[in-house]
Formats: sequence, C-alpha cells, structure tokens
Amino acid sequence: MSFANKVVIITGAGSGIGATTAISFAKEGANVVIVGRKVLKLQMVREECAKTGKVPLVIGADISNDEDAKRIIEETIEKYGQLDVLVNNAGIVGFDGILSENIMSVFDSNMKTNLRAAIYMTHLAAPHLIKTKGNIINISSVLGKMTFRQYPLVCYSALKAALDHFTRHVAAELAQYGVRVNTISPGPVKTNLVGNANNEPSTQQSDDEVKTPLGRIADPKEIADLILFVASDKAKSMTGSDYIADNGSMLM
Repeated sequence: MSFANKVVIITGAGSGIGATTAISFAKEGANVVIVGRKVLKLQMVREECAKTGKVPLVIGADISNDEDAKRIIEETIEKYGQLDVLVNNAGIVGFDGILSENIMSVFDSNMKTNLRAAIYMTHLAAPHLIKTKGNIINISSVLGKMTFRQYPLVCYSALKAALDHFTRHVAAELAQYGVRVNTISPGPVKTNLVGNANNEPSTQQSDDEVKTPLGRIADPKEIADLILFVASDKAKSMTGSDYIADNGSMLM
C-alpha cells in the first residue's frame, strides 16, 4: 500500500498505536505529521520514521486546546499544502464508576480529549480533505460497545460509543464530497495508554493478564496495519464502518 506524497496527521503519536502507525505510514512514503504533548517522545518516533521513510513533521500540541488544534492544521498545510488522511488517535483513560466522587472531573477531562478534540480536529480538517478526497479514521474501542465489570470505565466507554456514532454521522455528511470516515475499535492492545493516563510508568498488559477467546492481545503493529488498509484505496468503498480488532473479546 503506497502512500507516496500523501499527507497524514496522526494525533497521540508519541507511543503505542499512534507511534507505530506513524512509522508504518512513513515506510509507505507518506509525509507524516506526528502530534502529541510530549515532544521528547515525538522526537524518538521521528527518528524511527526516518530510518525507513520520510522524516515527519513534529508538532508538540495538546489537541484539547482549540488554539493548538488550529495550529496543527495550519502548520501541516503551510509545510505540505494539502491533507489526505486524519487519524484521530489521541486518547486518555480515567477510571471511574457512577458512584465515584470524582466522576464529573473524570468525565470532563475524558470528554475534552476523547470526543471534543476529535470533533474539532475533524471540523478543521474536513475542508482540506474535501479537496483531496481524503479520509478520516477515528480510533475507538470495544469498550464503547460492551461492558467489563472489572474495569470501572463509565465515562471512557460512553465517550467511545459517542465517537462511533459521530463517525457515522460525519461519514454520511461528507460522502457527497468523496471523503470517507471510518472507525477502528481495538480490544486489548500492548500499549502504555493506562500508564500515560495516570502519569505512571508503562503498564503494558500481557497475554496472561488479559483473557480473550484467541488467548492473546494485539500488538500495536496489527492495529497500524488495519489503519493503513482502511486509509488506502483498497478500502475505497468503505465508509461509516467500524472495524473491530479484539481477538474475540466481544464474543465473551
């Protein structure tokens, strides 16, 4: 799948799925824009991209800040003159239950990054994607479709469900312009999302810690491969769809 001369923005690109996806797009010839709050991590991803592909544009930004979101699009267009793919990947996790004392503060912080920022980034990117007949991929979660009693993630799950439906609405609106919009919903993935959310060291989960019907959890490269496929012309008939990669978690 060649993405030669395509311009791709990836939010939350400092680690995990975002970092791996950036490296994969760079390897396929894309001009990649990697976005995140921790510039040091982005520089490390930049170096990995440069080993096999083009050197990406690094933008240190907090997508939950409207001015930062505008700057991401402006700097991308200023450097490359176009935008072909937006991957709304950035996300945080806040553990909560409906009886938690801090549920509303958890909801507000999750809302800003996990839903509001994705909506605003899509709003800003859409005019440029219409020009290139590009596409948008929103990274959701199987937690937006099912519940895990052992994980108190009321706000996170509700917002991922909202992101799924947002995707369908935007797909319907932008289809007339040739812009595709899809969702990818991973199950358990070997990333440090939870550690990042709590400012703690990496808490990567192992196959032994998380039980799935296939007896394993996904590697970020598997999700990156799916993202590249959905973003490519091989998936040009697909829009408004939700692609689940969960090793059978939803069968449980």
